[in-house]
Amino acid sequence: MDLARRAERLGYHRFWVSEHHSVPGVAGSAPTVLAAAVASATSAIRVGTGGVMLPNHRPLVVAEQFGVLESLFPGRIDMGLGRSVGFTGGIRRALGTEKDAAEDFGDRLAELTGYFTGTQTAHPQVHARPAEGLTVPAFVLATGAGARIAAQAGLALVIGDIRGPQAMLEAIGVYRDAFRPSALWERPYVVISGTVAVAGTEVAARRLLVPEARALAYSRTHGVFPPLRPPEEDGGEPMPAREREFYEAAMRGHVYGTEEQVAEALGTLIERTGADEVLVTTSSYDRPALLESFERLARVAGLAGRS
Repeated sequence: MDLARRAERLGYHRFWVSEHHSVPGVAGSAPTVLAAAVASATSAIRVGTGGVMLPNHRPLVVAEQFGVLESLFPGRIDMGLGRSVGFTGGIRRALGTEKDAAEDFGDRLAELTGYFTGTQTAHPQVHARPAEGLTVPAFVLATGAGARIAAQAGLALVIGDIRGPQAMLEAIGVYRDAFRPSALWERPYVVISGTVAVAGTEVAARRLLVPEARALAYSRTHGVFPPLRPPEEDGGEPMPAREREFYEAAMRGHVYGTEEQVAEALGTLIERTGADEVLVTTSSYDRPALLESFERLARVAGLAGRS
C-alpha cells in the first residue's frame, strides 16, 4: 500500500499486482482483492493486475470481479490476464488445474471479454453484472502463443525478453502483423516488461538484483521458492553447477546501472521495440534501496511527480 502511494506521488502511470501461489514474499495471491485495496489507498494512479491467471478462474467470475472494481473506481482499472498455470503439481492440484489448462486460453479470453461487450456465446442468456457495458482495458501477458492470441483478440500485449531479446522482437512483430481491432483496442498496443534497477553506481544497482536471481535459481532446482535474503547472508558459498546456470541466466537481460546508464539502455530498448509503455517488475530484499531505485527511475523517465 505504501509503495502504491509512493508510486502515485512519483508520477507513475499504473500500479499492477500479481498472482503467484505458494511463493514467500508475495504481498497477496488474490490480485483483484489487492487491487481494490490499492485503489482505495490511492486517488489517481491506474490500478490493475499483472496478471490474473485465467486458467485458474472461471471467466464469468473474473468479469464480475473487474466489473465491481471498475464500478468502484471508474476509469482507473486495468485487466491484465495471463495464461500460466501453477508452478508445481501440488499447486496445480490445489487450484484444480492441470499442465494443459492454458490450451483453451483463447476461448476463455473471448468469453471473458464478451461478458463486457455483451457478445459472449459460451453461455447464452448469462450476463456478468455489473461488467456488461463497462470498458476495462484488457492486456494479455504473453508467453509462447500469447502474442498471437492477443492480436487475434484485439487486446494490448505485455511481453518481456524471457526467451531472449530476438524472440521478444519476433513476438512483437507477429502481434502487430496479426492484430485485429476490437471494442477494447483500436490499434496494437505494446508494453515491454522487465527488471530495472537504478542506483548511484552500477555495482550497487546490480546488487539489487542478486536476491531474486538466487531465489529463482533455487526454485528451479528445488521446486520451491525461498524467501529473499540479503546478498551477504549467502557468505560466498558455491552453488551447485545447475543452480549456478539458472542464477546466471536470471541475472541476464535486465536494465541496471546509474541514471545515465539506465536512460541510455531504456531509450535503446524502446527504440528497438517501438513500445508504448514499460512495465517495471523489480523486487529486492533491500526495500530502502528499492524505493530509491524507483525514485531515480522516475527522474530518468521524466515523470511529473505529485506533491
